Amino acid sequence: MRHALITAGTKGLGLKVTEALIESGYSVTVTYFSDEQQALRLQEKWGESVLHLVQADVTKKDDCNRIAQAAIRFAGKIDIFIHNAGPYVFEKKKLLDYEESEWDYMMDGNLHSAFHLLKHIVPVMRDQQFGRIVFYGFQGANSAPGWVYRSAYAAAKVGLVSLMKTVSIEEAEYGITANMVCPGNIMGEMKEATIAEARIHKDSDTPIGRSGTGEDIARTVLFLCEDNADMVTGTVVEVTGGVDVIHRYR
Repeated sequence: MRHALITAGTKGLGLKVTEALIESGYSVTVTYFSDEQQALRLQEKWGESVLHLVQADVTKKDDCNRIAQAAIRFAGKIDIFIHNAGPYVFEKKKLLDYEESEWDYMMDGNLHSAFHLLKHIVPVMRDQQFGRIVFYGFQGANSAPGWVYRSAYAAAKVGLVSLMKTVSIEEAEYGITANMVCPGNIMGEMKEATIAEARIHKDSDTPIGRSGTGEDIARTVLFLCEDNADMVTGTVVEVTGGVDVIHRYR
């Protein structure tokens, strides 16, 4: 049985990925930050033998170390690493209005956490000559665009694009791939919705006519994690339905 580690996988987009992995035969280590009751309900649904919970804050180096170690202790390996956690400042702010603590929070949670986790995970993947790494970005991240009022988040994610591409090259000889998935404007309940549910309600803001859903992201992530997806690496995959995510906030 393959084992996956997914950060922030108990709700939202992460929940749909977690459940899709389990339904596909994976065991999963899942981190959560604060909603213990939701995490425990999810574990009760799927069982402790396939769903392993770790409470952690990915903005903290020590917690990142503990996450990887806990997954390895539980399953003896990590085949899949999905970094779903991505702290975000919702208030619209220009760069000079950011507090230093907010800037550090964005960098620690979205970029530095990837480094700390990879330092523990990649050696395990090297030993087993197999690994799948999936990060999350935003629409357009591959071209390093400016994103008004989202400077810290955008800078961290664009840095993560370069990190992902570098890892994809450096670790290819070990059977490890690294890719990034960029969700579109998936809001509220649609994060945990199915494609069928989304098609019931029209969305005029998205060119294809419906909102993106957690299922859209889960299906994309699962493809990138397949054994036979080894030719797809160093790639940024946009799952946006054609929506312009960045410029809608101006």
